Amino acid sequence: MIMANHFHINTPLLESVNMSKRVGTTVYLKMENSQPSGSFKIRGIGHLCQQLAGQSKGIVCSSGGNAGMAAALVARKMGLPATIVIPSSSPELVVQRLQDQGATVKISGKVWDDANAEALRLAETEGLTYVPPFDHPLLWQGHASMIAEAAASLGPDVKPGAVVISVGGGGLLCGVVQGLQDVGWTDVPIIAMETDGANCFNTAVKAGRLVTLDDITSEAKCLGAKTVCQKAFEQSQRKDLNIISELVSDQQALHAVQTFLDEERVLVEMACGAALAAVYSGIIRKLQDESRLPALLRPLLVIVCGGSSINMEQLANLKHKLHCRYKQ
Repeated sequence: MIMANHFHINTPLLESVNMSKRVGTTVYLKMENSQPSGSFKIRGIGHLCQQLAGQSKGIVCSSGGNAGMAAALVARKMGLPATIVIPSSSPELVVQRLQDQGATVKISGKVWDDANAEALRLAETEGLTYVPPFDHPLLWQGHASMIAEAAASLGPDVKPGAVVISVGGGGLLCGVVQGLQDVGWTDVPIIAMETDGANCFNTAVKAGRLVTLDDITSEAKCLGAKTVCQKAFEQSQRKDLNIISELVSDQQALHAVQTFLDEERVLVEMACGAALAAVYSGIIRKLQDESRLPALLRPLLVIVCGGSSINMEQLANLKHKLHCRYKQ
């Protein structure tokens, strides 16, 4: 049941025996894939729309999938028309799902940045409320609720040894930082995972400044912002936070998706696979070996951010694509 005062649900926090075995400490999964829109995005977007779009004549959102799905669902519940602008790299499945939510879908450009420029133009010319997919304080405020829920589920005696997330444009990262502040967990490290080819956060952290990628070459299209948001970069520079930026290959992200499907019986998209790969590809162990995480680690909290742009056919396509790419 979606409560009238917000659109998201309090998602399950599940212990994963298989993942716990791999890392040698208890792993808790915050199952954001079970949100009504298929991902965590509905937390922030629901909150933002309630604050900004009450008197609106309609909303416009640019999204490679998940923010668009959340915006379309929230708009439908609020009785507002929604226009979702997506890049041509989005799978047909995404177009269909957005239309099923009653949204008008426009395809513009090759990557998210192109679609976003068109969404901003439409907001201006048609007088629509622009819903940003990741770069807005109201989004981060909404996303922070997942950490408050996790803290309530774990109880006062359990504090995570680290929180593992995927980073695209940085909205989830900003929300998690805010959530950790809200519950007094700012000393808990955040492991920020990206794939090679969609690594705008890692590039910025290494350069010490915001960097715009030339192109998105990863198949994890929902991580595909060319520039991370300013606030996420600023959080990475704070001395009172411990944000560890790590990369995995598309192969490792896809392997994580398949392993998660086998072991946990849940299908998530490759963007989410980046976070899961922290466990499945040994990133946690590596960080312990490098003394960047303690050898005796308190429980790991993994945000399973979800994703609506995946099904069995899409999974088979990804396997085929990556197999061909790496055979060359």
